[in-house]
Amino acid sequence: MSPTTPTVAHLLHRNADTWPDRPALSWREPGSTDWTTLTWSGVRDRVAVLAEGYAALGAAPGDHVLLMMGNRPEHWLSDLALVRAGAVTTTVYSTSAPDQVRYIARHCRARIAVVGDADSAGVWERLVADPDTPLERLVVVDGADPARGHVPFTDLATVPADGPAAGRAAPAVADRPDPGPDDRLTVVYTSGTTGEPKGVVLTHRHVFGNATALDRVVELPDHADHICYLPLAHIAERMLGLYLPLFRASHVWLCADPQELPEVLRHVRPPQFFGVPRVWEKLASALRAGLDRLPEERRAAVDRARALAAEHVAHRERGEPVPAELDTDFRRAREQVLRPLLAAAGLDRVVWAASASAPMPLEVVRFWAGMGVAVMDAWGLTESTGVATVNSPVSGFRLGSVGRPLDGVELRVAEDGEVLLRGATVFEGYLNPDGTVAPGTDTGGWFATGDVGRRDEDGFVWITDRKKELIVTSHGKNVAPSPVENALKEHPLIGQAYVHGDGRPHLVALLVLDPETAPVWAASHGAGAGGEGRSLAEHPAVLAEVERAVAAANARLSRPEQVRRHRLLDREWGPGTGELTPSLKLRRRVVRDLYRDELAALYTP
Repeated sequence: MSPTTPTVAHLLHRNADTWPDRPALSWREPGSTDWTTLTWSGVRDRVAVLAEGYAALGAAPGDHVLLMMGNRPEHWLSDLALVRAGAVTTTVYSTSAPDQVRYIARHCRARIAVVGDADSAGVWERLVADPDTPLERLVVVDGADPARGHVPFTDLATVPADGPAAGRAAPAVADRPDPGPDDRLTVVYTSGTTGEPKGVVLTHRHVFGNATALDRVVELPDHADHICYLPLAHIAERMLGLYLPLFRASHVWLCADPQELPEVLRHVRPPQFFGVPRVWEKLASALRAGLDRLPEERRAAVDRARALAAEHVAHRERGEPVPAELDTDFRRAREQVLRPLLAAAGLDRVVWAASASAPMPLEVVRFWAGMGVAVMDAWGLTESTGVATVNSPVSGFRLGSVGRPLDGVELRVAEDGEVLLRGATVFEGYLNPDGTVAPGTDTGGWFATGDVGRRDEDGFVWITDRKKELIVTSHGKNVAPSPVENALKEHPLIGQAYVHGDGRPHLVALLVLDPETAPVWAASHGAGAGGEGRSLAEHPAVLAEVERAVAAANARLSRPEQVRRHRLLDREWGPGTGELTPSLKLRRRVVRDLYRDELAALYTP
């Protein structure tokens, strides 16, 4: 097979043949502090065994198979094995409601599902028993109960050809042709915040074409480590944690619990790290809290080092040569002052720091630049196979923008500001329930992204917001909420913000205290040591400071963007409570519905 059109099978064999002893996948068993590692030859062998097991269970070429479990080796290896068997994989968010699971299973006509444990199997058992749903087999990794119809994961390699799947017994995988570049690789269901999810159909050519283009603008050490901690149901982690490591022969470290990310970061100290804006915000808050505790003399040294780092990044951002004296001073300051601080967060070896998914608050970007870490914002959608535009030290960057289009991607801005895409990595289309694909582009091949933005004279793209999330006030003014929310979050006390005002005469906001910074700020400003939650959200000193933060943000905003009133909340928003998606984007409709009374009160005289 031509290396210009790689597939999963081609890359698996290449990696195992070329780098058989290189580490490929590491993980920790629940409750253990020890890491287990598979080499690339070990991955190929495990995948081959699993592929035969899934084929014996009935996974035929073109069949859709659903996986619902965390970032664990059985998930990662099964995804590759099913593709090797010719199946098309879809990962379902572990946080999905039963109705969402039912919809996806019926929509893609999946015959097999693989879940992490018996506790998660209930909704799937009902689907197997439902004659209107094509689901036939349920594989369970932990605690499988054959009496409940479960197929134990450990039995996959020993399912007999004349066993439960005898009616659809397929030839051995070794006798099947490898899937080709234009065969379907995965269907990724957009998580969305409204309506039913759409199944985005991606082929091997889409995925590895995107990987090839991205690799050209990202300089990394060979076989670089990557921490896989975001859900594999999201296109970002599918690309970064599964397909790109396969393409680059990288080493993937699985982080099953995102709460353990700080610990895993300190252990791995990766050369690359991707975080959605909320992750970078939380890491910055934790680092700020540590800086605030430093003695005055050491804090002064940090401030000097941060000023050098910011100046160094500014020269690079403008495409100017860094003066030799500044470069020498910065490198000394980074090594002596900044690197030990970054090491405490596991970020001291990072050479490629990136973010995407939502606009990054510029204040957070500048904070990291002052630590010598230039966070390269990127932008894309599931429909663009992930990244469509990217900032890069190789091709140029502008902090606050989302960079320039990748090779092979065309971009234009429509008259109403919507960003349109066309190119080889733009998806095949949306899956129909009958297995056909509905085109997602117009007759000219352009995909309407739903994002509003602009392109500057140097070709950098600036995304403002989602088109459907624009607020239209009762005065007819269009307001993009994200820039307003990011302006509010520039104050370290404010960790999260939601701006409201559709059909109203002015904007109001719900604000959430940053759980890392707020206690430190309160202790240093006489608002009580050790306070948290409601006690801090109601403290007069905290309320006064937040009032000043809102006023400072308003001073930088246009009149329609200014927030007239706000309410400070005492509980952080997250995926578990529904306000954020699994990829940590704000679910605006959920927040609006949950806080309907609070929002109404902000408009009451």
